[in-house]
Parts: sequence; C-alpha cells; structure tokens
Amino acid sequence: MDHVVFRWINSTALLRADVEALVGIALALAVTLHALLRKRRVSVAVGWIGLAWLSPVFGSALYLLLGINRVYRRARKMRGRPSEAVPPPDTDDEVVPRELWPLDRAIRRITGAPALKGNRMRMFRNGDEAYPEMLAAIRAARASIAMTSYIFKDDETGREFCTALAEAQGRGVEVRVIIDGIGGGYFLTPAYKRLRAAGVPAALFMHSALPWRMPFLNLRNHKKLLILDGLTAYTGGLNIAQANRISTKPEHPIRDIHYFVEGPVVDQLATAFAADWAFADGENLDGPPWFMEAPAVGQTVARAVTSGPDADVQKIEQVVIQALGCARRRVRIATPYFLPDELVTGALMQASTRGVTVEVVIPAVSDHRFIDWAMRAHLDVLIRSGVRVYLDRDAFDHAKAMVVDDVWCFVGSANWDMRSFRLNFELNVEVIDEALAAQIDALIVSKMDLPLTVRDLEGRSLPVRLRDAAVRLLLPYL
Repeated sequence: MDHVVFRWINSTALLRADVEALVGIALALAVTLHALLRKRRVSVAVGWIGLAWLSPVFGSALYLLLGINRVYRRARKMRGRPSEAVPPPDTDDEVVPRELWPLDRAIRRITGAPALKGNRMRMFRNGDEAYPEMLAAIRAARASIAMTSYIFKDDETGREFCTALAEAQGRGVEVRVIIDGIGGGYFLTPAYKRLRAAGVPAALFMHSALPWRMPFLNLRNHKKLLILDGLTAYTGGLNIAQANRISTKPEHPIRDIHYFVEGPVVDQLATAFAADWAFADGENLDGPPWFMEAPAVGQTVARAVTSGPDADVQKIEQVVIQALGCARRRVRIATPYFLPDELVTGALMQASTRGVTVEVVIPAVSDHRFIDWAMRAHLDVLIRSGVRVYLDRDAFDHAKAMVVDDVWCFVGSANWDMRSFRLNFELNVEVIDEALAAQIDALIVSKMDLPLTVRDLEGRSLPVRLRDAAVRLLLPYL
C-alpha cells in the first residue's frame, strides 16, 4: 500500500513538473515571438528574450508589466492633431541661419513641423525664480490654462498652485491639468484629488490600479507645460514641488531650469498638450481659447519637438543625433541622468573624433543610486574618444540642456537616457538664439566642478566596477 502511494505521489510530482516546464516554455516562447516582432533594437530584444528563458515566470511577468507598449494602438486611435497642419516645404528655411540649414532640414523631416521665428524666451533658475511668475500668470489668465506636470506634490508649493488654479476656474477661466499617474503619487494622488475636489478638470495620465492596463514604470508623461490663454507658456524641466525652492533650504534640494515662451511656437506647445489631454481625458481641445495664433514678439527661432512610444517614437533622440552630426566647433551638455544607447554614444564619439569639443556635465551624486552606478560603467569609452566629462558636486541638478556652436540649443523635459528617448512622453524645444545660448552655456560651464578621467574610473575597486557593470546591463530597463 505504501509503495502504491509513493508511486502515485512521485508520478503526480513528475506530472506537475512536466506541466510547469511546458508552461514555462510557452511563456518564454510567447515573449520571444512578441519581442522579435515588436522590439526594434537588437540589444533590447536579446535582453528580454534571455530573461524570459532564464526565468520564464518572472521574466514573462516583468515583460508583461514593462516590456509591452500598450500605448501605441490607443494613441494612434485617440490622439490627433487639434489643428490640421500643412507639412512644411522640404526646402532651406530663411528663418534659420545658413550654417544651420542641414540641421533644420533634418529636424523638419523628423518632426514634420517648421521652425518658427518671432518668439521670445527667458530662462529661470530653480523654482525660486520660476514659481512666482508662473503663479502670477495663472492669476492673470483670462481665457484658458493648460498645465502638465510629471510630479505635482501636495506640499506648500503644490497647494499654492492648486489654489491658484481653482481660483482661475472659479472666475470662469477654462482650466485643464494633466498629472502623471506615477509622478503624481500612484496610490494617493493627493494633488489630483485636491484639484478635482475644487472643481478643476484634471486627469491622471496612464493611471490604473490594474497592472495590465498601466505599466508601473514605463510610458510616463514626463512633460512640464503651463500655457496661458494660448499666447504664453512655461516649459522646461521644473516639476511642482517645494524641493525646487532652494531658498527655503529643503531637506533634499533639487536645482533646475525652466523657460518662459512667447510667440508663434506656443501653438506647437498647445498642440502637444491638446493631444495628451485627448489621450488622458477624451476631450478634444481645438480653436479658441486654446489656440490663439500668438503674434511675433521677438527674434528667437524655436520649434517644439515631442517624443513618445507612439507616433513620435524616438524623435528627440533623432534630433540629438542630427545635432551632434552637424556640430562644427563645440557641444555642451548638462543632464541629470546620462545613459545613452549605442547610437547616441557613437554620435558623441564621432563628433569628438572629428575635432568637435564635446563636454558633458553630470551630477556627482544624483537622486538615484543605481543610475549613478550605471553611468560610471559606460563613460570609459567616451572619455577615451575625447569626450570631456565633468562632475557637478553641488546639490542635485535636474536641469537638461544642450548647446551647439554657441547658437543652437535643445532644452526641455528629456533626459539623456533610453527611458526619455524611447519610453516616456517628452517635450523639448529647439531654440536658435545666441543670447539665450550664451546664458545656458554659462550655466553649464558653472557646473563643471571636477573633470572625470580614465584614471578615476580605473581606480574604482574591482567589486565596485563589477557592481557598476552589472547594473549597466539593466540599461534597457532603467
């Protein structure tokens, strides 16, 4: 009897093992087929396929949460341009200096949008400078306010913005606010709830308690936009949080840069917001008071460049690569996270090899330890090719900016990493303005505290180098 029971238990265990093996093979095979058909980059496809076969259940679950782009089909169905735009002619544009014609031609083909003259821009340093003007603009708005923020804290600063927005809504201004589903606080979303309670139309971008309806980390709306009456705007890297007010001495200060924008390019910014609002809420914003044909007010040439995992896939990265390819003398870059892929790394190295001075400033310590480790692991090849890398040892700086040949700038929300270039919804502004370029350039230079050398990287202990190299393997997922 005991022998029969033993054989039954043993056969049951073997059957269960066989079933588990078949399930594992089916899951790994499903991930493999999907990755082969959907992943454009070989390294990303190989990474996911390898993870799925090494750990079928965990790897497949991770791929389900992080690896599948659920936005593309919905985005193509729901997102449309609020105003029908006529594609710009494929000819050199007189609004751009002659030496920038090749770059302008490339960006026009990438974005389908023209560079627009007649704009004016001003730069703000930190929330200390930007927030008072932004709040004053909200209080002075007469017709419409469109606002997007990745992080919107329910702290002293966040509550001040909520109050100003609610007051505007109360006096008859059309207000729409987008807060990212993760950045706004996944479980609690206090600022969103505060706005909704005050009657302000607000939407959480890509937010759901069901993991199969919302990837927990990927596909975030990382844009920062505030558009007033369809005529003026604020954009850059600044979130809404007390930590950005450096003068208040917060426990974890975050430095940043933000910009005031006025002129025809505001229409392109409004188009970007309207597309995101249609995606998040379903409402189509078109015509007044959202689109007002802002008049020419200055000499700055500008163009908005959006990027995301849908129709705008990798456009910001393509613009960066083209700018590096067209640079003649110098490129200066500041970014809080520097994890470029092979294409951008190759473009940086090629620019340096042909004699362009390429300088990159990164934080000595960022707000994400794993990213710090991964950044150190791939700098060696860049420095050996002549790229100069500097560490900024002051408080964490969230600013992102690129200046090419003292006149062309690329500023906005996108970091220099694969998440911003491929997965997030981002917005940058191409700016051609020597005065603003000089101001941004001076800020980048002021952050060049400590040159990072090959000797510094080789001086790390073996365990540290192994740790950094291991974390670097997570590059497609960071």
